[in-house]
Amino acid sequence: MAKAKSYFFCSECGYQSSSWLGKCPECGKWNTMQEEVVQASKPAAAAKSRSAVGGSLPKLIREVTTSETQRIATRCAEFDRVLGGGIVPGSLLLLGGEPGIGKSTLLLQTALRIPDRRILYVSGEESEQQIKMRADRLDNGDQATAAGTHDKPSSDLYVVSETVTQRIFEHVEALKPDLLIIDSIQTVCTETIDSSAGSISQIRECTTEFQRFAKESAVPVLLVGHITKEGNLAGPKVMEHIVDCVLQFEGDRNYGYRLLRSLKNRFGSTAEIGIFEMQGDGLREVANPSEFLLSQRDENLSGCAVAATLEGVRPMFIEVQSLVSSAVYGTPQRNANGFDFRRLSMLLAVLEKRCGFKLGAKDVFLNIAGGLRVSDPAIDLAVCCSILSSNVDIPISPRFCFAAEMGLSGEVRPVARVEHRIAEADRLGFEKIFVSKYNARSINKKRFGIEIVEVSVIEEAFRSLFA
Repeated sequence: MAKAKSYFFCSECGYQSSSWLGKCPECGKWNTMQEEVVQASKPAAAAKSRSAVGGSLPKLIREVTTSETQRIATRCAEFDRVLGGGIVPGSLLLLGGEPGIGKSTLLLQTALRIPDRRILYVSGEESEQQIKMRADRLDNGDQATAAGTHDKPSSDLYVVSETVTQRIFEHVEALKPDLLIIDSIQTVCTETIDSSAGSISQIRECTTEFQRFAKESAVPVLLVGHITKEGNLAGPKVMEHIVDCVLQFEGDRNYGYRLLRSLKNRFGSTAEIGIFEMQGDGLREVANPSEFLLSQRDENLSGCAVAATLEGVRPMFIEVQSLVSSAVYGTPQRNANGFDFRRLSMLLAVLEKRCGFKLGAKDVFLNIAGGLRVSDPAIDLAVCCSILSSNVDIPISPRFCFAAEMGLSGEVRPVARVEHRIAEADRLGFEKIFVSKYNARSINKKRFGIEIVEVSVIEEAFRSLFA
């Protein structure tokens, strides 16, 4: 038997030390070293691991042959969009999110929809009966959806409740699945390390074992990961470097909508997002994000403006809400939800300098409706117009939208892919869209039925809206 030793691991980056350190020399964090009892792997197991990857020789890059990889389609358009077209064989994916946000529901629903594939769902948190109860609820929803199409999924889904990686691989060897789902990586442990499940060394070693299995067998592995109270994935940062794709499933508990983001993707873009709505029978895909990002109201209210933004290649229309009021506590307050606070301060300085509005003595509150966080600079003009609308207490028509960036001198700057934004605004029935004059030079206006308003400075937009 190998001798058990005690080591200290950094909870942030996974740095290993034989003694306790106040500051991690790898990532520079303080008080992150945690003691764990580790039993070294047996020499035979280490030799077997080396022989598994042995036999490969260096090759000239021009001699390496490549072929187009056939992705596994999940039959979930939003999930495939975030992944870049489907699951790549041999890839290792990590899905994180808050407790109860719907991670297990998303993966189980996806597994039930994938046709003609043998899938093994390993759960360390729930029994087979609990998984069956959720699957019945999700399957009833899928049958109701496919009742008119007669296109019921026909995947072979196997479930097992197991927490030891060695026994998990025994099940994998017996079933030969096309897809492996582990729920969750924090509940799985390996016998080669003498520490509790969920510890830093266990998470790192188990992730490495699943990565080795995925690369050698070309079977994709989906891991579910917990997050900390700060919202980061639990475990060392090295775990995120091992996996091929890191997905974040997020949403506000006060809303029924969930957002699936890609924080890292070796096989696709990280700019795409998937939008779902949590219902009683599972998650419903939201094909048109504007249906919940734009509030449905009958009366015109000041401080509201619609911005045309892009997430990846998909245009979305969001509602920017502002409230400007006199500062009653002496020091003006600034607050922004879903928008960069420093950029809001910059836009307020531009409005005060270029438009002459005395906003320095007023409270300004900004909110992006729907709980979405946007970093696209194309919503700058909508933010400015919503602030001006609230300041003068004159509403902006809900049939107007904006797509332009603001400069420090008050100029309205062009944005990328403006024709896609205009086409989507035309499709949704907007009457006017405000864009930069420099963007409008390259636009064929005859293609669109919407009126395109060209502005070069913020004063022109203000006169067009509130004259």
